[in-house]
Amino acid sequence: MEIRFRSDVSVTLVQSVGDDAGVCRAARVSTLGAAAAGTAEAAGLLRYLMKHRHGTPFEHGLLTFLVEAPIFVFREWHRHRAGWSYSETSGRYRELEPVFWEPNDARKIVPADGYKAARPAFEADPKLCGYVRAQVRDVYKAAWFTYRDLVGNGVALEVARCVLPVGLYSSMYATANPRSLMHFLSLRTHDADAARVSYPQAEIEDCARLVEAEFARLYPLTHAAWNEFGRQAP
Repeated sequence: MEIRFRSDVSVTLVQSVGDDAGVCRAARVSTLGAAAAGTAEAAGLLRYLMKHRHGTPFEHGLLTFLVEAPIFVFREWHRHRAGWSYSETSGRYRELEPVFWEPNDARKIVPADGYKAARPAFEADPKLCGYVRAQVRDVYKAAWFTYRDLVGNGVALEVARCVLPVGLYSSMYATANPRSLMHFLSLRTHDADAARVSYPQAEIEDCARLVEAEFARLYPLTHAAWNEFGRQAP
């Protein structure tokens, strides 16, 4: 198989359940019982729920995404456990594909002045990016050829995969309810106006922005209220 290199990520909506009206019905069932069918003044109710951190009504929906990204992105994404479910490609059961991540020239790669671990900042350096690409390609090729040699000599897939780096692309289904998704977005996107500003790695933020676009489309009033009140999960 031909070794391929890429710098992008892919996030595709697979399925969704629920909408803004469903959040309102879940909220009103507390006071109206089974009669909670109306959705009048939905925007106002959603703003109230978000402002006062009433989060449970936002748990009665789901969004499932097919994600293609480097394994180092999944390492961070899987830190989000509450309200999330994952099914990832398994290197135990199938031979993996030779697709590896490398930085493009626009990737900010050099720590900037004033860099702090809690507030990292980087600058672009296209020349250095070219050097990094050359170096990682050599490592990726050596790792891939070793992997193929081990598999070709009868070594179990679950053992042979140990030589492959975290720059290898993987794929997964990731499913979350809107409340957990908002928590994910609050940590994995950078927004200077957020109540608590986060500083995510670029590649997982690229994923998060694609997730957010679908969330905003499917839950526009919820998304607007979430932005209004500081991009914090209720």
